[in-house]
Amino acid sequence: MDVIRSEIAALAAQLIADGGMDYQSAKRKAARDVLGDGRIGASSLPDNDLVDRFLLEHLQLFDPEHEDRLAHYRAVALEWMARLQAFNPYLTGAAWKGIVARHAPVHLQLFTDEQKELEIFLIDHRVDYETSEHPHFAGGKDVPAFHFESREVPMLLTLFAYDDLRGALRRRAPSRDLAAGGLGAFAAIGGAPGGGGVANGNGAAAPRADRGNRDAVAALVR
Repeated sequence: MDVIRSEIAALAAQLIADGGMDYQSAKRKAARDVLGDGRIGASSLPDNDLVDRFLLEHLQLFDPEHEDRLAHYRAVALEWMARLQAFNPYLTGAAWKGIVARHAPVHLQLFTDEQKELEIFLIDHRVDYETSEHPHFAGGKDVPAFHFESREVPMLLTLFAYDDLRGALRRRAPSRDLAAGGLGAFAAIGGAPGGGGVANGNGAAAPRADRGNRDAVAALVR
């Protein structure tokens, strides 16, 4: 089964890198290609950690622009984390992990009860955004999501209640790999490709998340 999961993970990574698919869709398509049609149980699918290992390997081998793209994504992420400090931003996903396929967004989780203030902020800054819903990291009810582009980078803001921040940090306790980081934690990873935590607690260990400040932004930009 481990060999089959690895085969599925490798194919899923290729679909993510070359086709812009999301992880879940890529894993299910890869599983159908490997196992054939029929019911595919969750136990047959690789976790995101294994997919990420193959995805990083694929990008390093076949995508000569990956290093530059990662640096650009992280610069854009830092800019928006500084702008959105009032809404308690935490970076997650591709730019945090250091594994940035061409179609991946910069994903910022915002912890605030002021959705209207966020909308006013985006409008005041002439951000042409679209809205949708996004799964909550703890399951349950979906949360609001905002989509736009900044410096040719797709942006995804997901909005959580402020009280969710405490639960998020408990889920990302030091004994587990982190799914996201604030400005201070982001500065601590030093911008190294492949550094940082991975969504849903899988992947390489990352520094403990903490609320950063503009000094952390300046340190990493330099």
